[in-house]
Amino acid sequence: MKSKPNRGILILLILALTGCGHKSDSETEPKALAKHVVLIGSDGFGAYAFKKAKLPNLRKMMENGGYSLHARSVLPSSSAVNWASMIMGSGPELHGYTEWGSKTPEVPSKIIGKGGIYPTIFSLIDDQMPEAKKGVSFSWDGIGYLFEKDMVDLDFNGKTDKETADKALQFIVDEKPALTFIHFDQPDGTGHEIGHDTPEYYRTVEGIDSLVVHIVDTLKKKNMLDDTVIIFSSDHGGIGKGHGGKTLAEMEIPWIIYGANTPANGELKSSIVTYDTAATIAYILGLKTPDFWRGKPVKEAFEVVGKKPD
Repeated sequence: MKSKPNRGILILLILALTGCGHKSDSETEPKALAKHVVLIGSDGFGAYAFKKAKLPNLRKMMENGGYSLHARSVLPSSSAVNWASMIMGSGPELHGYTEWGSKTPEVPSKIIGKGGIYPTIFSLIDDQMPEAKKGVSFSWDGIGYLFEKDMVDLDFNGKTDKETADKALQFIVDEKPALTFIHFDQPDGTGHEIGHDTPEYYRTVEGIDSLVVHIVDTLKKKNMLDDTVIIFSSDHGGIGKGHGGKTLAEMEIPWIIYGANTPANGELKSSIVTYDTAATIAYILGLKTPDFWRGKPVKEAFEVVGKKPD
């Protein structure tokens, strides 16, 4: 005579089998690493500038965070195409902005978001953090064509880089935004007028270094730095009075990350392209990135030596 299986054991077995391979919500949902991200972009700031310019404040961020002086722009190595790539998480073959001064895509965008353009990091925040504040303060008016204006709480075109920085800081301190993109027009203007790799160019680069520490010091003074990640980068470098070429002097850009949950790893080994910036911001804020983005987060920047991030 066969014995009947224990009903309790069967139930436990079924629960174990059905639960196998399933992760809890806490394991599958991305976790935010910081409350605030400040993206600082300096137009025409080639990575080669670190060889000659005095940049104590940026170097301090590099030493106490992570950096690469071999990050690359997309081609062509010019302004609108690269600023678009930086915040759109993809290259020009997908977002369609292909020229120095693109105001609309020359190539049809592969995806059109609810903002009427290829979706930027601002649209991700708008979808997944609808209550969060976000803003853009920029010195070059060309930036104004590259983000969803109806999704930001600050849309300011400053006349000078100092005015641009001050407006951004006022917004950050007052509104505590999830993301603020600060765009400086220099040293690009000096590079075009006088030339890259000139004493005047390096003096302008050093002026950007001073603006960066002004931002860092203000965040520290307002007790926000511990909850903030700062990313500093550029769109391209340059040779002579131009840009857009295929040399490393034109293509290699600085990529510096500093702040909350960014250990002092120093130089990063990751291969970084400018569209990885948007994906890294999404990773910091705990957002899910869309499949059509090509960028990937620079997770190495958040690793403690000997320990991989979750």
